[in-house]
Formats: sequence, structure tokens, C-alpha cells
Amino acid sequence: MQIIVQEWERVLLYRDGRFEETLGAGRHRRLRWRRRRVRVQIRSRLLVVPSQEVLTADGLSVKVSLTGAVRTADARRWHEAVEDADSFVYAALQIALREAVAARTLDELLGARGSLPDELGQRVQAAAEAVGVAIDSLSLRDVMVPAELRRAAAEVATARAQGLAALERARSEVAATRALANAARLVAEQPALLQLRTLQAVEAGGATVVLTMGSATVEPTSVVRRDG
Repeated sequence: MQIIVQEWERVLLYRDGRFEETLGAGRHRRLRWRRRRVRVQIRSRLLVVPSQEVLTADGLSVKVSLTGAVRTADARRWHEAVEDADSFVYAALQIALREAVAARTLDELLGARGSLPDELGQRVQAAAEAVGVAIDSLSLRDVMVPAELRRAAAEVATARAQGLAALERARSEVAATRALANAARLVAEQPALLQLRTLQAVEAGGATVVLTMGSATVEPTSVVRRDG
């Protein structure tokens, strides 16, 4: 018989129920007598673990889902090891996902979204290889938290932003008060500074200087800035 094998598949050849050989891509000729062939797809396929409701380590209920790209790395093992190798890998991923979520608090889970798929891949790698499957990539598709938790998180974020704004206003007021205190101390220690500041205002123009006439000296009492 003539057997044509495509690039994306492998053909397992059995004789009298016993494995004989694996045929790669191309054209092959074999005797048909007492032989059976099994075609196995080796191209990548999508494996989806739908939303799983799991309790985190701090007792909060979340729903997580996972997607993965897998392929058949060993056609013979994929066909012979178990009845449905993809279902076997699916179950291993589902269990690993539940265990990983249950071992983390909600904050830890949200913070580990980038590294969690790599951890899951390492956990199920041995089980996948045992059935001839290679896991090319994994990714968390969704991490859904209850609506009340989302509202609480929004309130916490709002309160934090308001607190930071109030702290910044208080810092500005303290800085302004400190600047006024420093200025008052300098004027008290060196009264001539006030006269120099008055002369600067007069030189700059646009201001009305009010002077008090005394018996021996003429001292400025106030400077009124006039715009325009």
C-alpha cells in the first residue's frame, strides 16, 4: 500500500497489533497485509480551561480561566499511553491552577499574573510528557473577582488618593508658614532688610510707598502694590 504523510501529522504503523514504526512526512510504500495505520496530528492546538471558581488563601472567591498552546511531541506515546491525552493534560492543568490559586491571597494572585503560567507549566510538564504532549505556552485569560470586592478596591483607591492630596496640601501650608517665620526672624534680627526691600519696591515701580514722618527719621511703614 502507498501511504502519504502530511507535514502536520505522523502515521503509526502496527503489525498484528504490535507497533512497528512511525512514518514521517512524505510518500511511503508498505505491505498492507496484517498492518494497520493510525494518523496522529502533531500541529499546535488550543487547550482551554474555562472559569474555575476557587477560594484564595484569604478566603475570597475568584474565577480564573487558562488557555494553552499544546502539541503532540511523541505520536506513539500520545496514542498508546492513555485513551485521551488532551483530556489528561486538561485535568492536570485544572488541578494545578486550583492549587496555585488556593495557595495565594488575592493580592498575591493579582501580582503574580505574569509568572503564574510559567509555574503551572512546570507543575504539569512531567504529566504532559508522560502522554506525549508538549506545552508551548500558557496564559491566564481572566481573573474575575466579585463585584463587591471591586467596589471596595475602588473605594480604597479613592481614599488613598484623597489622603495623598490632603498630605500634599498640609506640606505646602507647613512650607509657607516656615517661609514666613524665617522672613519674620530675619526682619527682627536685621531691621535694615525691610528698608532695602522698600527701596527695591520703589525702584521696580508700580507700587505706592507710605512713609511716616518722625522727628528724626523717615521710615517706611507699608508698601502697597498697584498693578497696572
